[in-house]
Amino acid sequence: MACYEVHGITPVVHPGAFVHPSAVLIGDVVIEADTYIGPNASLRGDFGSVVVRRGANVQDCCVLHAFPGREVVVEQDGHIGHGAVLHGCLIGEGALVGMNAVVMDGVRVGARAFVGAQSFVRANFTVPEASVAMGNPAEVVRRLSEAEIEWKAKGTHTYQRLAEWSARTMRETEPMPSVEDRRGGGLPEELASNVPIDEFRRTAARPGSAPGGPYSAEERRYGP
Repeated sequence: MACYEVHGITPVVHPGAFVHPSAVLIGDVVIEADTYIGPNASLRGDFGSVVVRRGANVQDCCVLHAFPGREVVVEQDGHIGHGAVLHGCLIGEGALVGMNAVVMDGVRVGARAFVGAQSFVRANFTVPEASVAMGNPAEVVRRLSEAEIEWKAKGTHTYQRLAEWSARTMRETEPMPSVEDRRGGGLPEELASNVPIDEFRRTAARPGSAPGGPYSAEERRYGP
């Protein structure tokens, strides 16, 4: 990783975490155990602080930052999808932020809640626990089912295992000239068999609509 002290503050990374060598940590950043920080993630604690709690993951190309005196916190088992931007917000325990979503200052995403991919969550908005918010600007559309919450937990567990596997087996190398020359044993069995997306799509679907919405007026009544 690229790790930089600023204002006399050095990032803290637990030995049990995995931070990809291309990720950048600056200043007041704390990475707890069993976390996965993906390639090209930028965690800037040069103004406010950035805290990633135990078992969470921050995937490729994410940006975490805050205004002076504020903080970004990803609570235990939080799951931050590829390319998401978190600015001065709180992501609750077991919550999920989808790919390329933007979550602004003062937002509180409740425990086990989902923010949909490419959504924009405006400042000071609250996503209640175990609910789905999506759109630009994001609105709360419905409650999550227990099956959906379980699906997300399985995905986060896989990233916790990925942190272990990456720490043990990842190394910089040169590419092979052909597929025939490639060596290696392939994916660990647990990773190869843990692809529960179809199960999630079935449980997320609603009569008369494709998985992911739109949702009925009755479902949209649920909100903060």
